[in-house]
Amino acid sequence: MKLNYKIIFHFLGLLLVFNGGFMLLASLVSYVYNDGVSLQIFFSGLFTIIIGMVVMLFTRKHKKEMNKREGYIVVTFGWIIMSLSGTLPYVLTQSIPNFTNAFFETMSGYTTTGASILNNIEIMPEGILFWRSTTHWIGGMGIIVLAIAILPLLGIGGMQLFAAEAPGPSGDKLHPRITDTAKRLWLIYFGYTAAETLLLKLAGMSFFDAINHSMATLSTGGFSTKNASVAYWNNQPIIQYIIIFFMFLAGSNFVLSYFAFKGKVQKIINDEEFKLYFKFVAIFTIIVALVIYFQADISKSSIDHPMVWGEGESSFRHALFQVLTVITTTGFVSADYTLWTPFLTVFFFGIMFLGGSAGSTAGGVKVVRHLILIKNGFLEFKRTLHPNAIVPVRYNKKAINRFIVFNVLAFFMLYMLSFIVGALVFSMFNIDFESSIGLSASSLGNIGPALGGFGPVNNYAALPPLAQWWSSFLMLIGRLELFTVLILFTPFFWRNR
Repeated sequence: MKLNYKIIFHFLGLLLVFNGGFMLLASLVSYVYNDGVSLQIFFSGLFTIIIGMVVMLFTRKHKKEMNKREGYIVVTFGWIIMSLSGTLPYVLTQSIPNFTNAFFETMSGYTTTGASILNNIEIMPEGILFWRSTTHWIGGMGIIVLAIAILPLLGIGGMQLFAAEAPGPSGDKLHPRITDTAKRLWLIYFGYTAAETLLLKLAGMSFFDAINHSMATLSTGGFSTKNASVAYWNNQPIIQYIIIFFMFLAGSNFVLSYFAFKGKVQKIINDEEFKLYFKFVAIFTIIVALVIYFQADISKSSIDHPMVWGEGESSFRHALFQVLTVITTTGFVSADYTLWTPFLTVFFFGIMFLGGSAGSTAGGVKVVRHLILIKNGFLEFKRTLHPNAIVPVRYNKKAINRFIVFNVLAFFMLYMLSFIVGALVFSMFNIDFESSIGLSASSLGNIGPALGGFGPVNNYAALPPLAQWWSSFLMLIGRLELFTVLILFTPFFWRNR
């Protein structure tokens, strides 16, 4: 079957129009704050919209059907096209004049990684800072739609399970139509963003800082308007607790939020992935808090670190904050955890491979995959003792198709292989071992802060240009569940059947 190129380009044109519309919104913010770059951002948006409309015009007579191959291409090239067009506000305003740097910052935004090459964020025009946060928010919305509407249809690693459980084309759907499902989840996403903005404003943030940090939190992106990230508000614990709460929500399945609003609390209580996610956060927080309290000097791990509510509370808050920001791959910073103890440095590196829940905006491997791997591992012991017994892996009291288990195993192997290759390539740029493995894990997991010279209180400005392109590639394949992008590199994908 030949590829339907017209529908591919039609969707890409639609994405450009969508992207340009958000640029116009950023230009309005720039105009309101009178930062001097509203015209440049406006022309960026106008140019993007025009290109998108021209592409849509020339491809308007297309077949309405889209098969799997076209779906893979639209998803992958959609993210690339959005990132390429998203560089325009940076380049035209000269905020980031170098194209490689601008592309890295934009890809980091759309993939909700939060790694930045900017040395002084606070001197950036408000319109650019808002656009930077908007790329996060768009990427977060896109990931929800991807998980709900596209990945289950493509059969991407483990997402069939998520589809069967709640929102996809089969099983316990929020609404009979996928588009309506996506709309409901977008509404929750928007509502959470608005709620966090209001709470942060009431807690003492400026409105501009509040809306930017809300967009970064709900998308699990991590871009901040301050050089010190959330550590800037270390003397206002309530602000950090608000962000903690919404980070936890952003790292959980958004479908569960829908059930909560509908009063179906039992569905949340019975969800195995959510229970494991909650246990991970609780147990890891206790471990980190105890180590901080008894062994680490928090005051040396941040620029400004007052013990507002006592040492015990401070240890707990920073433990919870940093555990959540790594597990949910948000990447905010309240302190430099690499300065606490060597144990905690290795500990946080380990949980970079965890990830949030399926159906969340978080990156990483995802909790549900770890759950299936653990269950399948224990069942292997039973199968060893009883080789003829048929013992299926069960999730939420339902037997899982063995092909899903194989898919999860393949995903995990491919993820680890990608991490190893990623670290090897970084080392080719004369980057030290600690920084190389940190960069690979952070880029692939869409986390942001890494290790070594690219740790929590540093940025990616020192990364060589070719290494920035490699990091951008890892961000993309990590964000789009590996198979979506890597399948395009296989010869059989492009053969007409």
